[in-house]
Amino acid sequence: MLDNNIKTQLKAYFEKIQAPVSLTASLDQGEKSSEMLTLLQEVAELSDKITVNTDGQAVNRPSFTVGATGTPARISFAGLPMGHEMTSFVLAILQSGGYPPKVEQAIIDTIKELPGKLHFQTFISLSCHNCPDVVQALNLMAVLNPNIEHEMVDGALFQDLVNQHQIMAVPTVIMNGAVFGQGRMTVEEIVAKLDTNSSEKDAEKLNAKDAFDVLVIGGGPAGASAAIYAARKGIATGIVAERFGGQVMDTMGIENFISVKETEGPKLVMALEQHVKSYEVDVMNLQRAKSLRKDGQGLAIELENGAVLKSKSVIISTGARWREMNVPGEQEYRGKGVAYCPHCDGPLFKGKRVAVIGGGNSGVEAAIDLAGIVSHVTLIEFDSQLRADAVLQAKMNSLANVTVIKSALTKEVLGENQKVTGLRYEDRSTGQINTLELEGIFVQIGLLPNTDWLKGTIDLSPRGEIIVDAKGETSMPGVFAAGDCTTVPYKQIIIAMGEGAKASLGAFDYLIRSSVPEADVAIAA
Repeated sequence: MLDNNIKTQLKAYFEKIQAPVSLTASLDQGEKSSEMLTLLQEVAELSDKITVNTDGQAVNRPSFTVGATGTPARISFAGLPMGHEMTSFVLAILQSGGYPPKVEQAIIDTIKELPGKLHFQTFISLSCHNCPDVVQALNLMAVLNPNIEHEMVDGALFQDLVNQHQIMAVPTVIMNGAVFGQGRMTVEEIVAKLDTNSSEKDAEKLNAKDAFDVLVIGGGPAGASAAIYAARKGIATGIVAERFGGQVMDTMGIENFISVKETEGPKLVMALEQHVKSYEVDVMNLQRAKSLRKDGQGLAIELENGAVLKSKSVIISTGARWREMNVPGEQEYRGKGVAYCPHCDGPLFKGKRVAVIGGGNSGVEAAIDLAGIVSHVTLIEFDSQLRADAVLQAKMNSLANVTVIKSALTKEVLGENQKVTGLRYEDRSTGQINTLELEGIFVQIGLLPNTDWLKGTIDLSPRGEIIVDAKGETSMPGVFAAGDCTTVPYKQIIIAMGEGAKASLGAFDYLIRSSVPEADVAIAA
């Protein structure tokens, strides 16, 4: 099951195990159980500190637990942790075997102090690139706190559990029988949600910080680039990010990043974060900006938790988010049939009927991907023609289970018993209202800039994008912007990085010029 290259890598990793680890399987007579046992045995052969038992008593089968030998196991995998989840499996072994986690000590201390019994289940799909972050975070928490248990559940393998909990999006986390959260969550986010005093603690720490020379708002490619260029100048640099990586974390395949033939969003984000942290950059994650204002000779950013950060200059790189349809039923059934990531949520709709809203590259690519999983895809496009590249259209048109409806305006998402049952659309050519019966709707109609918090503060375009000049400067002196939140055309990762660098250089030039007294400038002239 594991090729020789992977075995060689794992053998090297497992040399870091400090204490014996047991893998205990609960199997049945099915093919997946046979595959699971083979996987566990191959892994155990790579280290004399790993043993395999087959006397597990778990209800969900096939499954297995990971734990330090001689102690009750608190980590479970219901399903084969292959694909993106292989790393989760390996880390569970290492951390159960005493390998120290790469997490701040303050987070570790908070996890150990969390009160009460907490049983988590994370429903995942093996094609989901956001799911491992959640699985690894909760596995780590289970290692550190004996009152916490966590089970990864492969939704494609355990359909009965999916139906029981009405799972329509991954990752979905169930805590003590109730939904705890959906979507990508880091260990810091999970801990903050469980620790009711975390917001006040964060605000107190942030308020105590000295003023920055450059404060970057947003941790995507533009923000990372801006921070690196600023830090290399030797000036005090900080990043405030709601989540480091931004929209790139939701991008599966990247094949146009020059010099890198192909990669995945999470991998690129990991490399960006490592690069940023190799400099003296103060990274303040899980923070959302609320307002921007002048503050004496500098600028102030107020955060949602009430903290205020001060800086001599600011670079805004808050990126963009998925554009919503804004029709009745969309919010009500979000995560219950209305989805925005076909890579993550597609496997949950195996054998079902779905619609894709949007005829651009993203929409057509989604239709192609989903066609290999679901029974039928209906692509709905508002315009009279598709906007996707010709090669993508040709591929989609070759698929027998894809139907395209053009000149269609989605009017309403229909549902019943907490699940999507269909959608209603208007034929723009005739005005006729039609209804489609289906179980899932994937919205792929572009992006909206994350600039609502700036309205009335700096100049925005009619589309809500920040208006910038050739140096990335906005209408407010000392405030620069870069990336998908600006008027710069062509929203691409490589362009965002270049714009982030340019805005940072612009901010540095501003700092130099603003530090010279006007009287000295007049004398020099």
